[in-house]
Amino acid sequence: MVAKTKQTAPKGTLKKVLKYVGRHGMFMVLSMILAAVVVALTLYAPILIGDAIDLILGKDNVDFSGVAAILIKTAVVIGVTAIVQWVMNAINNRVAFHVVRDIRNEAFRKIEVLPLSYIDANPSGDIVNRVIADADQFSEGLLMGFTQLFTGVATILGALVFMFTISWQIAVVVVVTTPLSLFVAKFIASRTYRMFRLQSETRGQQTAFIDEMIGNQKVVQAFSHEEKALEEFDRINDRLEEYSLKATFFSSLSNPSTRFVNSVVYAGVALCGALICISTAGTATAFTVGQLSCCLSYANQYTKPFNEISGVITELQNALACASRLFELIEEKPQVSEPENAVTLKDVKGRVKLDNVSFSYVPERKLIEDLNLTVKPGQRVAIVGPTGCGKTTIINLLMRFYDVNGGSVNVEGNDIRNVTRRSLRESYGMVLQETWLRSGTIRENITMGKPDATDEEIIAAAKASHAHSFIRRMPQGYDTVIGEDGGSLSQGQKQLLCITRVMLCLPPMLILDEATSSIDTRTEIKIQDSFAKMMKGRTSFIVAHRLSTIREADVILVMKDGHIIEQGNHEQLLAKNGFYANLYNSQFAV
Repeated sequence: MVAKTKQTAPKGTLKKVLKYVGRHGMFMVLSMILAAVVVALTLYAPILIGDAIDLILGKDNVDFSGVAAILIKTAVVIGVTAIVQWVMNAINNRVAFHVVRDIRNEAFRKIEVLPLSYIDANPSGDIVNRVIADADQFSEGLLMGFTQLFTGVATILGALVFMFTISWQIAVVVVVTTPLSLFVAKFIASRTYRMFRLQSETRGQQTAFIDEMIGNQKVVQAFSHEEKALEEFDRINDRLEEYSLKATFFSSLSNPSTRFVNSVVYAGVALCGALICISTAGTATAFTVGQLSCCLSYANQYTKPFNEISGVITELQNALACASRLFELIEEKPQVSEPENAVTLKDVKGRVKLDNVSFSYVPERKLIEDLNLTVKPGQRVAIVGPTGCGKTTIINLLMRFYDVNGGSVNVEGNDIRNVTRRSLRESYGMVLQETWLRSGTIRENITMGKPDATDEEIIAAAKASHAHSFIRRMPQGYDTVIGEDGGSLSQGQKQLLCITRVMLCLPPMLILDEATSSIDTRTEIKIQDSFAKMMKGRTSFIVAHRLSTIREADVILVMKDGHIIEQGNHEQLLAKNGFYANLYNSQFAV
């Protein structure tokens, strides 16, 4: 099975690449025409030089004016060849970079529609490596292919034609020795793809590991994990070195091997030409020194592309290995598309119903089974329970980040699978324990959900979230630029900005998943008061571990192992003296 994959993977990938290249068909045709012109002019130059040699050798009176005319003609041919080749290379550059741009754009578009299950299951560093590093490697191989493949093939065919017109015997010698070069190139190319593929995959693992270590450097240092991290990086680096050396070793064999074969071809042409010269000397059809010189030049021009093409093939193996990883990403199944008649939610009141919902991230490990819940407009629903019981999973299902395996989630009487994702998610405001801020100004991060907000609205929302005071102390206030994920802001400040973002939009439904986990107790008490005002008349789902923050909830759902085991308000659940009462009392036990 592995052997089959090695044989078929490059061919399948090459077909996909050619589809993208086909979008630039006009430029490719023009490039091939220019390649033919370059080859024709290049092959014409040896004829001119051979004629000049024949005008000089064996002549008592050298025709210097004739030689000068030929040399001028040769200089013009070389100059035109250089200009045409420059134009051809410019076209090849354009096609190569446009193809890579198209593939990279398509890869990024696919990332935007991939289900969260794929993003959760694959390291972000590896995905980044595919779109950036693999695409760069692919463009380099593709550019080399365009630049040398067309001219190489055209040169080989053209040189053969010219040699047949001068001496069919010499042409036959060249044709007979050619398969040896092709065999060597095929032998090497068949062994390089797998190594280049492993090299690319390991490079992705390395990028993912570096990304993970940089993003969690505080944790690494806090637990003195530096040595372990270095050891793991060394192991990945050693694997990358091994695969890179093997890939380079096999690919580097092509040039000296084909050069050796080319030297054999050249020697054969020289020997055959010398014998013809000797045997035909003094006859009417004598084979001249100029013609021999011309044939030797053609032999060089004929064999040189085999060197280049063998190099191109090894580079293409690397390019195809990288392209296959890109295409794997592009061909991943996107999230389930919306039906053509998908409903756009309007005038949402906040009526939500979970009907016999079952869901699991991994099929063999059940998480949520037969979950039923009816939420009336304006109700505040708190979800509590031990870690891993399914609290955040319910949030993911409400937002349709994941689709249920069974049952349905309904908003305003509509199954959310029949609702446009945009209108569904615009109906929710989310504040999560994990904050998300992008590089930009504080103002831009706050207005992400409402770009047309006025300064008065922004400041009012910031005051309501108690973020205004720390924003005002920033160097440029609301126009202060912060780095990726909040830069140097504290975790509490980041969370305040996320709360401000929701308070600015005020959607009809709210999701608060440990929304104040990184905020000090004094500020939390103030924010809870703001939350109470904000949640008034809005359906709210609150996930919290600190049970003191959810005592005012209309309904508290107590979850365990994916099931709702208790349901009621704070007083009712305490009176039951069950699982909730044990959780609540454990937080206040002395």
